[in-house]
Amino acid sequence: MSKKVFITGGTGFLGAYIIQELIKQGFAVRAIRRSGKVPFFIPAAIMQSVEWVDGDILDVVSLDEAMEGVDTVVHSAARVSFDPKEKRELFNVNVDGTANMVNMALEKHVRRFVHISSVAALGRTANGDTVTESKKWQHSKLNTQYAISKYHAEREVWRGMGEGLDVVILNPSTILGYGDWNTSSCAIFKNAFKEFPWYTNGMNGFVDVQDVARAAVLLMQGAISAERFIVSGDNWSFRQLFNTIAAGFNKKPPFREATPFLGEMAWRLEKLKSVFSGKKPLLTQQSARIAQSKTYFEHGKLLQALPGFSFTPLAQSIEKACESYLLHPQPL
Repeated sequence: MSKKVFITGGTGFLGAYIIQELIKQGFAVRAIRRSGKVPFFIPAAIMQSVEWVDGDILDVVSLDEAMEGVDTVVHSAARVSFDPKEKRELFNVNVDGTANMVNMALEKHVRRFVHISSVAALGRTANGDTVTESKKWQHSKLNTQYAISKYHAEREVWRGMGEGLDVVILNPSTILGYGDWNTSSCAIFKNAFKEFPWYTNGMNGFVDVQDVARAAVLLMQGAISAERFIVSGDNWSFRQLFNTIAAGFNKKPPFREATPFLGEMAWRLEKLKSVFSGKKPLLTQQSARIAQSKTYFEHGKLLQALPGFSFTPLAQSIEKACESYLLHPQPL
């Protein structure tokens, strides 16, 4: 068992569930945070078992102190946004922050480095192709600024591997579960609860947050190195996803098809509304394009590497998450 696991992004959606999995398995966990807040959607007893340190992955001085005596690193911190105004912050956190983590891990002689990336770093397809770990990055209008930032973040991790770091990379698809529905992919549940009327027939991969956390901890403990693994449960259309979530909330499902043309109109209207409201748009040009694309993700490599591991059926994940959101109402 690792002496001490250091995790970034522990106050975020996935990072919090990784912490929960680590604590349940008896690991000593140290986590970095920028404020005193801890996730409300994880039992308080779990969060109180963590050694929290104040700092930031963009502050190498705080990293130097936080990573002292650490055996293993799980780098989960990342910025997720499809707003073009946040491009600089995306690259600062996702690329520069990852470079700082890799450099400090090398300096501290960290034994193992687990990097939480994204399927976005592999690129998307428009015509229903299946993406595997062997897919090569290609420049495309379907690649969001977020995807580009995660691709370059991975290059920093591979660079660290070339310098002697023992690394393994996870590429989750869109992560679903109970969390703060004002942030990250949890906002999908909020939109469905508010009876967002639009749907598309685009295809995408989705995965339960607890499945990603389990896979991360299993790969962290394993001996597989210098490999990446797609972590994706089921491939569903966005329409099927929203219909299922709406049913879980007993809400009206989306009933208007956002064709490519209407999608272009919708994101422009959202952009105009945001100018007057000061709020972030529900839809951007980049997210509208993703919603129209059709990409399938293959998870066979992960199942082969982790005998006995299985994914939670997506319908079951959604049902459980909806129950939690209804039991613990959040501000709209």
